[in-house]
Amino acid sequence: MIEEKGEKVRPLSSAICLSLALFGLAATGPAYTATENGPAITAEAVSGLALRGIGPALMGGRIADIAISPRDSSTWYLAVGSGGVWKTENAGITWRPIFDDQPSYSIGAVTIDPTNPDVVWVGTGENV
Repeated sequence: MIEEKGEKVRPLSSAICLSLALFGLAATGPAYTATENGPAITAEAVSGLALRGIGPALMGGRIADIAISPRDSSTWYLAVGSGGVWKTENAGITWRPIFDDQPSYSIGAVTIDPTNPDVVWVGTGENV
């Protein structure tokens, strides 16, 4: 078990990671639904924004899994196939790595313990 500022991170076995990944794929719905009047975000609304690197996707882009806190919907944990585990507490505006001191770099799954949201489970490796 690994502790990071009061958060406990426990490694998962490959079999559990695969089960979680398959369950996640089966449970997800459509990723985007357009409104009747077109997309919810227009080009005009984002025209003043510039592209910038904001975190985990910059390292390799292979986002393997995401877990969102049941207590606070702006706290997310991101498993990156080529870059560890990242955490945001402001819905993705800023990110910080929380698994860098561990011997495994490739992460395939992350989930929050349903009985204790202060515990985060991490599955290393990828099923690719």
